Amino acid sequence: MTYVLETRQLTKVYGRRAAIQNVNLHVEEGRIYGLIGRNGAGKTTIMRIISGLSNATSGEYSLFGKSGSEKGRMLREVGVLIEAPGIYPRFSAYENLKIKCMARGIKPAGYVEDLLKTVGLGDTDMKKGAGAYSLGMRQRLGIALAMVGDPKILILDEPINGLDPQGIVDVRETLVRLRDEKGITIMISSHILDELSKVADAYGIINDGTLLDEFSAEELQKRSGQFVSVCTNDPAAALKALAAAGFRNVDVGQAGRLMVRERLEDTADMARAVIGAGLDLTELSLNTMSLEDYYIGVTGGKQDA
Repeated sequence: MTYVLETRQLTKVYGRRAAIQNVNLHVEEGRIYGLIGRNGAGKTTIMRIISGLSNATSGEYSLFGKSGSEKGRMLREVGVLIEAPGIYPRFSAYENLKIKCMARGIKPAGYVEDLLKTVGLGDTDMKKGAGAYSLGMRQRLGIALAMVGDPKILILDEPINGLDPQGIVDVRETLVRLRDEKGITIMISSHILDELSKVADAYGIINDGTLLDEFSAEELQKRSGQFVSVCTNDPAAALKALAAAGFRNVDVGQAGRLMVRERLEDTADMARAVIGAGLDLTELSLNTMSLEDYYIGVTGGKQDA
């Protein structure tokens, strides 16, 4: 399979500390790839390297199947929004985009207007400075700036961080529109895993500079999906009781919570098995594991994504 973006043993060392080490990412064309990890895990380091803003200590990456000097030419196909968008606060959205278009030598009639419509800023007051925009509007303007030059892939670092609910919805709809209508590949990092799960087609979980897991949204459903949560005063004894009753596909979660992944309709049999073993049954409920639950399980309980 050919990937739009692929890293091979990508490593970045600062002094004696490895920010990332031996990272192998695979991003398919026309997909939204969610990069998940707590603060300091290495997300921004990866994004800066693949955007050409930093150099790797070792390893390599390819863009659109190109590496080496050929990859350098492909960087023009990468749009970047890392940290706060670089906007001129006294100028309007139109003027900010016009300035970048001039710098890139882009002059097609209606180009700026089309960009504004794409990110949902088509009706913005042309006389109002961007410094007076809401945070969500500034983020969408930042995405529009990253799109100048018609890149084939966007690298967006925390584009919904700090936004109010409406701002999050607006940015989310913009990303989906870019993928579905423009066919743009997007790599996005976010602390808000519930929102990320609404747009991402694939994920990579990075922790302490190491890529722990990489999976598609479809694989996430297969791996997590629904389960019956069983909580008792003695998880080990409950696990044995459930096994004796024929429930063998059982995982042990945080705080000893048992997650039964088979015969979900047989909750009465589960209850009888636990109570019959002389145990206290404190919870028995049907649950669906979220992206956040899966992340916490993979990283060993570190919740600061």
